Amino acid sequence: MADPARARRLSKRISQIVASAIEHEIKDPRLTYVTITDTKVTADLHDATVYYTVLGENLDAAPDFAGAAAALESARGVLRTKVGQGTGVRFTPTLTFVADTVPDTARHIEDLLAKAREADAEVARRSAGATHAGDPDPYRAPRESEEDDEDED
Repeated sequence: MADPARARRLSKRISQIVASAIEHEIKDPRLTYVTITDTKVTADLHDATVYYTVLGENLDAAPDFAGAAAALESARGVLRTKVGQGTGVRFTPTLTFVADTVPDTARHIEDLLAKAREADAEVARRSAGATHAGDPDPYRAPRESEEDDEDED
């Protein structure tokens, strides 16, 4: 069982090494728009999960997740070798690549918030000229009890 701080440092270093290798050393065009977002290392430092996202070339084209996954899978051995050389740990962690869903989730949340803002604006527009139902003063004056009436006589 490794120290959690050591696991965090190792995961950060693995992210840097993998991102640098993808950008400078691996010449696969499918990895052009791949960005490493996070890395998690198990407590025993034997397995590392590398999270990535794929950005599209432009706003019109959808990102090629399948191509990026295939390219990362084919480059797994080279990347593991680079991680082993760059970290200097006794056992080089195995690498597992997982597509990061955070950007898609954030986009979905932004869409939901936009719908909520539109609904709030619609409610505000409808309530602009509205008046309350019922009496202007909804509170009734306290009723005098019958005993008070008898005492006054």
